[in-house]
Amino acid sequence: MAKFGKWIAGGLGWAFLGPIGGLIGFALGAMVDGQDGIMTQQGLKPGATTQGDFITSLVVLMAAVMKSDGRILKSELDYVKEFFVRSFGIDQAQQATLLLRSVLEQNIPVEEVSKQIGQRMDYSTRLELIHLLFGISKADGLVSPEELKTVERIAYYMGIKTEDYNSIKSLFSDNLESAYAALEVTSDVSDDELKKAYRKMAVKYHPDKVAYLGEELKNQANEKFQQLNAAYERIKKARGLN
Repeated sequence: MAKFGKWIAGGLGWAFLGPIGGLIGFALGAMVDGQDGIMTQQGLKPGATTQGDFITSLVVLMAAVMKSDGRILKSELDYVKEFFVRSFGIDQAQQATLLLRSVLEQNIPVEEVSKQIGQRMDYSTRLELIHLLFGISKADGLVSPEELKTVERIAYYMGIKTEDYNSIKSLFSDNLESAYAALEVTSDVSDDELKKAYRKMAVKYHPDKVAYLGEELKNQANEKFQQLNAAYERIKKARGLN
């Protein structure tokens, strides 16, 4: 169990329970046994999300997306490894990859897992999960219909609003129509309405929203914020705004 020790030491909370706990159980082995005792000893609040909870949830959802089109591509695995190395360093990336490989071997109850996350995790952090899942699905340069459907199902069962799902999806396109969708407005809005929409979305997608999970994930969330800024700049340029 030592290879997962860092996550356990960091405090896995609600991810020990429910369908997610069941999926990672064989990887964590005996460390899952007596899970209620672990929760009590750590003094975790039922709704508290730790970095370990986030990483474990992300790995399980990544596996679901990767499996959805019936094939596991090298480009997807490389993207996942690169993401974890960039976010947490080589040692943690190796741990995450081991866990991912274990979960890929199992049947993943997407609805149950997504509902568990929706009940336990705050909204801003769920938005970050969806953003990262789109990155995985585009790792090979093309989002398959099956992958897109899986991400959409995950968002639905996690309780993500339709407009927010469409906004995040649009961040991964570089045309003007998608830029407006990223800001959750249409092309006929006034300049003042556009500025208000940008300020609203900038608050919603600000990296500080997930800062409680650690500097690594806050830095990762900055990518979403930068994509939003790029969309806004694209619209401003098209409108001739300063």
